[in-house]
Amino acid sequence: MGKRSGERSTGPKCVAIVGPFASGKTSLFEALLARTGAIAKQATAGSGNTVGDHSPEAKAHKMSVEATIASTVFMGESITFVDCPGSVEFAYEAEPVLAAADMAVVVAEPDEKKLPALQLTLRRLDDLGIPHVLFLNKIDKATAGVRETLQMLQTVSRTPMLLRQIPIWKDGIATGYIDLALERSFVYREHAPSEMVPLAGDDAAREMEARYSMLEKLADHDDELMEQLLSDIAPPQDEVFDDLAADLRAGLVMPVFIGSAERSNGVSRLLKAIRHEGPDSKVTAKRLGISGATPIAQVIKSIHTSHAGKLSVARIFDGTVNDAADMVMPDGKTERISGIYSLLGLAQRKLPFAGEGETLALGKLDPAQTGQTLSAGKTPVKQLAVAAPPVPVMSVSALPKERKDEVKLSAALHKIAEEDPSLQVHHSAQTAETILGGQGEMHLRVVLERLSGRYGIPIETKVPLVAWRETITKSATHRARHKKQSGGHGQFGDVQLDVKPLPRGGGFEFTDTITGGVVPKNYIPSVEEGVLDFLKFGPLGFPLVDLAVNLSDGSYHTVDSSDMAFQMAAKQCMREVMSSCGSVLLEPVMKVEVITPESGMAAATGILTQRRGQILGFNPRDGWEGWNVIEALAPESELRGLIVELRSATSGVASYTASFDHMAELAGRMADEVIKAHGKRNAEG
Repeated sequence: MGKRSGERSTGPKCVAIVGPFASGKTSLFEALLARTGAIAKQATAGSGNTVGDHSPEAKAHKMSVEATIASTVFMGESITFVDCPGSVEFAYEAEPVLAAADMAVVVAEPDEKKLPALQLTLRRLDDLGIPHVLFLNKIDKATAGVRETLQMLQTVSRTPMLLRQIPIWKDGIATGYIDLALERSFVYREHAPSEMVPLAGDDAAREMEARYSMLEKLADHDDELMEQLLSDIAPPQDEVFDDLAADLRAGLVMPVFIGSAERSNGVSRLLKAIRHEGPDSKVTAKRLGISGATPIAQVIKSIHTSHAGKLSVARIFDGTVNDAADMVMPDGKTERISGIYSLLGLAQRKLPFAGEGETLALGKLDPAQTGQTLSAGKTPVKQLAVAAPPVPVMSVSALPKERKDEVKLSAALHKIAEEDPSLQVHHSAQTAETILGGQGEMHLRVVLERLSGRYGIPIETKVPLVAWRETITKSATHRARHKKQSGGHGQFGDVQLDVKPLPRGGGFEFTDTITGGVVPKNYIPSVEEGVLDFLKFGPLGFPLVDLAVNLSDGSYHTVDSSDMAFQMAAKQCMREVMSSCGSVLLEPVMKVEVITPESGMAAATGILTQRRGQILGFNPRDGWEGWNVIEALAPESELRGLIVELRSATSGVASYTASFDHMAELAGRMADEVIKAHGKRNAEG
């Protein structure tokens, strides 16, 4: 492979800031905005004053709970940074952002315990083909050498890491860095650009060795550079930067920068690399397969504001979009933009148009959803790929404390779910509950806090009911007659029913073997209707399943028989025959797949076993070295809070999916407790 062009990119950029929880993303976000002059002073993460964690929920919990967008200008070029949450519970916030981002800055720290979380981030970027650099944060607190740290971090990255800087050490503390591409050394200054100092002595020797190692990796993709190294010819600096830019954009390497986000050390050099070496919207459009002259907008986030209504934050590709322009939705319908805004966290600045490459908020596009691709032309465009929201791993049943808020609650949940697609809201027909499904305990807590704080709806929550069922174990035949005379026409229905159990999962079957017209054909559907009505609540108080009922005999009265009379006779017959059928409680059993690092295998297996889980087997996770999948069967009632335990045992990275497998009999003390609790709940209304 010959020399490649690394010509500098131009135009606005969109950069996602990602990485494990508490790695310093919001601090870096704040430092980047302060260094570029977007904000006057860098605030400390967790102080409640940062641009990133501006929501009441983020301030209360001192953590990022949603993606925050801020646009700034560096060296004359517009850059939009998106601070994405690090907690796995809010990880989906990054997915729509990454679908349109030019590149990502991965913030990591030299902490072995966070390797599985870092692997999740790096693997996702690799799968999406997004160029990314790594900012090795908290270098001022590092206890190990940078090379040793990179060897540790490389174990969870499929993309080779390329060290761009090495630290200058003084008394065991990193006081500055040597830039291997510039061949210059700098001393850190707190909350200010680093100061260039002479490169001499041991540092000069260290620089030569580290620089040669960097050039060797670049030469893997550049034959001309390889020849220069073999001939001991120093490559021109501009060609080195061309290679660095080309390899980053092609995803061949992950450049590594060092610094301290909290002290704003190493920020300027990172900004310059983003500006000069990172891809721009034209490169990204080509990577995403976007072509043509029609301007399109990729929606990366939806925001409901109290004063401006709904804002759709979007990345503009291919052209310019004016205020009041019509946008074509994916379904072909047209909506008109009402307001275009540049964002700096909560702050908005109105603009007359959205230029190519910019990431801006478009007002009043109410039908637009996060992840959708909109067109400024006349027809819908092909939708860019965005990962579907993850399935819920934790749920609560929610209802307003006051009945008057029921309609208000429905509208509020709709808005919250638009802003946060990883929240699933549905009404359970089986248990008549409104279920909120989320990605963990904190995720659901934040949703409830938004309902009460932002929308003023006090909420009561309960553990969602399990869809218990009951069935029978014995066959029986019984005859019952419904007869009532109260003047005029009376009521008469007489039926004989044969009841027998069906295999598990058999559902319900109704047949008749009536001969001689003892029950006229027009009344037989009424008998079935009466049986079905009884099945809603069996002797134990739960719906009856897995049984067959046959109408084998009966009688009728030419005047007093009616559809209602035969319904009542059937219900009475079912009620009386049940005492001979041996009712038992059934519980839903789920097929569970737990994904965990190998280090969490023993703990995860123990947690499942303690929850009456039956381990079916273990398999390596396909394509994920060091990760396993545990397959098990476990009762649905035992999955409550499972994710909390699993994540606690795996540094917050384990996950699981569950799907219905079968119903199983539950007997003894546990069944008695379920029946007692169900009866108490019904008595309380």
